[in-house]
Amino acid sequence: MSYHNAVLLKESVDGLSIKPDGVYVDVTFGGGGHSKEILRRLGDKGRLLAFDQDEDALKNSIPDDRFLLINQNFRYIRQFLKFYGVTKVDGVLADFGVSSHQFDKAERGFSTRFDADLDMRMSKMNTLSAYDVVNTYDYDGLRKVLFAYGDLRNANAMAKTILAFRETEPIKTTAQLKEVLATYLPKHREHKILAQIYQAIRIEVNQEVQVIKEFLEQVPEIMDVGGRLSVISYHSLEDRLVKRFVRAGRFEGEPEKDFYGNIDVPFKKVGGLIVPSRVEIKENNRARSAKLRIAERI
Repeated sequence: MSYHNAVLLKESVDGLSIKPDGVYVDVTFGGGGHSKEILRRLGDKGRLLAFDQDEDALKNSIPDDRFLLINQNFRYIRQFLKFYGVTKVDGVLADFGVSSHQFDKAERGFSTRFDADLDMRMSKMNTLSAYDVVNTYDYDGLRKVLFAYGDLRNANAMAKTILAFRETEPIKTTAQLKEVLATYLPKHREHKILAQIYQAIRIEVNQEVQVIKEFLEQVPEIMDVGGRLSVISYHSLEDRLVKRFVRAGRFEGEPEKDFYGNIDVPFKKVGGLIVPSRVEIKENNRARSAKLRIAERI
């Protein structure tokens, strides 16, 4: 099973402004596309550490003495860098979202194209699955997940419908979930609404919003002054977190100020928002919603 083509490959790695002898981290290894390009630009004394919580990604590991692949969620970036003796890095690259490999593997339950058990875990080590969310969350929990992470206007009604069905039997598969929510899936918008439902449940299962927050909060501590952060997001929730953190050093409210009233933020943005070209989108449809933001540690 092949992995997706690396999105915004040149632009995201260019954004790192790589030093040949620098230390870099690719926190979303996947098929290794970004990592291979980083290694290509590193010298003999350079070093690259990569993270991926999906056991399938380990099959793509790169045989290179400068490279280390860590089978963990990147929310633990500080902990594992310390474990491997890395105190500061010169750049971090992140490509959020689900890989094409995960979408294409039917049994993972990520795709609207296949019938599969309700799973959606990016790592088998996760205890929470889509089955748990759909079958054990109460009305408020389901409603909040569907509305906050799927932007679904019918979140209230969908949650009530799921709870009503659950009284007779559990919802075990993606096809069953689709059948339960059929009322809210008009033919002309079925795929779009289903994608929003799946996205909402997947984000909850994998704690994606919380993971991104924890990750971003650690980056200033592990990054050397002048180091670069290069982040690719795929939906507004992710992009908003990155944008706010780069601008304010926090996710809500205004930036902190020092004793003299000067704004105290860890990063400054480099350039503007970068999106894929029409050519890249034509060659790789997954790139269509990608947004790249680059920032420098100050």
